[in-house]
Amino acid sequence: MTKHALITGITGQDGSYLAELLLEKGYKVFGLRRRTSVPIMENIEHIKNDIEFIDGDLLDLSSLINAVRISNPDEVYNLAAQSFVGTSWIQPVLTGQSTGIGVTNILEAVRIVKPEARFYQASSSEMFGKVVETPQKETTPFYPRSPYGVAKVYGHWITVNYRESFDMYACSGILFNHESPRRGVEFVTRKVTDAAARIKLGLQKELRMGNLDAQRDWGFAGDYVKAMHLMLQQEAPDDYVISTGETHTVEELVDIAFGHVGLNWQDHVVIDQKFVRPAEVDLLLGDHSKAKDKLGWELEVGFKQLISMMVESDLEKIQKSLR
Repeated sequence: MTKHALITGITGQDGSYLAELLLEKGYKVFGLRRRTSVPIMENIEHIKNDIEFIDGDLLDLSSLINAVRISNPDEVYNLAAQSFVGTSWIQPVLTGQSTGIGVTNILEAVRIVKPEARFYQASSSEMFGKVVETPQKETTPFYPRSPYGVAKVYGHWITVNYRESFDMYACSGILFNHESPRRGVEFVTRKVTDAAARIKLGLQKELRMGNLDAQRDWGFAGDYVKAMHLMLQQEAPDDYVISTGETHTVEELVDIAFGHVGLNWQDHVVIDQKFVRPAEVDLLLGDHSKAKDKLGWELEVGFKQLISMMVESDLEKIQKSLR
């Protein structure tokens, strides 16, 4: 019997990789999308005919109830959110609503319509924020440092609450930074790889950056969606940290990206205080040993390979647009 999966945020980076994975595994995939005058389908253009789309919004419970009824899912993956940390200071209320309260809405829709469905919540390493221990694991206390991180903490704990209160199969993946060529250019990794490609092609002269000393645990999104799927295949629901266990500075990211195209980053990067966060998260480093032991999850793409892959993709996209 064909399994049904409902993915919120299906047009985003993670949603597109997850949809690919589930289609390969023979699932019937349903994607929740917000009604817009011009749908943004770039990440899923190659698979959009294999997906059944349902219009809905995390802030509208009735549309979510309708989406769960139509899709009749065996598995629900909640990946939708206002997911850019920087924007969360400019739009803190919207971030709280979509990234926090939105999780309650989709959980409630599942509880009402299909309580036996298995539910995945996309939690975030930003919940650790001002870290109280390194590396961070499932038991590390949260200390968020942005409206986004605070909203993600709410989404995480409401998922635990529904699991314990209603005996639902609900898990959270505490994913550390994960990137890909499908990442939006507002995110630092893609901002850097896109700029390196543009400067190499003579279309841009400089790259303005904030804190180059910040350290992150960066992995490949295509690897991380495999962990999401594995979490919902276990006998009992649980929460897992998904990370690489390695940390790299923003400066290392810049050095690899510019080096890939034969440039010295110091000739092109300008520090701009505008890009320094009001409250910085200095070091995120995850311990994914639980996911490795219990899920059998393994990393396949390393940091340098990831950044090189992104630069190559940006060069190709830009050159194509110039033809």
